[in-house]
Amino acid sequence: MLDRQFIPDACGLTFLHSDTADGKNTASVLRDYFVGRGFAPVTAVVVPGLRDDNPRLFRTEGLRNLARLICRTIHDYGPEQCAINATGGYKAQIAIAVLIGQALSVPVYYMHERFAEVIDFPPMPVAMDFTLWMTTSGILWRLSRDTQPQPAADFSEEWDERLEPLVNREMIDGAEYLELSPVGQIFHETFTERFRRMAPELLPPKATRKKPPRWETGGLRAHPEILAFMERLTAAADFVESCATVYFNPDLPNPTRFRLGSHGIEAVFSAGTWTVRIRVDTTAEGDIQRRAAVAWLNDWLNR
Repeated sequence: MLDRQFIPDACGLTFLHSDTADGKNTASVLRDYFVGRGFAPVTAVVVPGLRDDNPRLFRTEGLRNLARLICRTIHDYGPEQCAINATGGYKAQIAIAVLIGQALSVPVYYMHERFAEVIDFPPMPVAMDFTLWMTTSGILWRLSRDTQPQPAADFSEEWDERLEPLVNREMIDGAEYLELSPVGQIFHETFTERFRRMAPELLPPKATRKKPPRWETGGLRAHPEILAFMERLTAAADFVESCATVYFNPDLPNPTRFRLGSHGIEAVFSAGTWTVRIRVDTTAEGDIQRRAAVAWLNDWLNR
């Protein structure tokens, strides 16, 4: 890569290595070697779960963590300052690296054991739906944060069939569960970073007036935890004018998130034993601003 001027002399290097003794030792040797040659900074980072003695762990955690760490590294330095060397490792790892590079416009390089030189991957028609991510960001954030499968029934009301390629489904004790696939992790990480850059252009305008939270659900008395959440929500988002409870179930827990529902922008808020739905009134005008508001609120919720 240096000989072909793909990278500059003495640039920074990040080695993402497998969660094994061999991976750790190899990365340590490479780190010391390149530090001795004047590269800086040089870091070695373990990818939790990326090990070949546990196929399920490799699939459900290892590849997702690899996607997450590549995306985070690119975010830290900026896409224009990065290149990915996909040489080494399993074929699945190479595929992950190539897809991330294509999605984030980062050049990807590779050298096969029989090649005489390094090659770069040409651009490919990789298309990902940004509006789908904004709309379903609540689901994707939940699945991204949890290494354990989540009940599919929790997301049935807002499920979009276009999410199917991004998840794995499995039956556990007769119930269907979802987990984010490695491609789904790339989809989520890619658009999270893109949204944070583009948010000022997409979000609704600032509200000129804010109103206190309201209790509109019959039978629901002012609950201090719900009230505190609504107050934080109204204060945190410039575009939120007010919010009001519209549904309460004392016996149904559900993952906390924001979504587009029958009441417009909704917050689904739960403390583990009950669930309340909150209508969020905003200054949004048009579909894109509403979707962007949902995405911003889910990002805020998961900071």
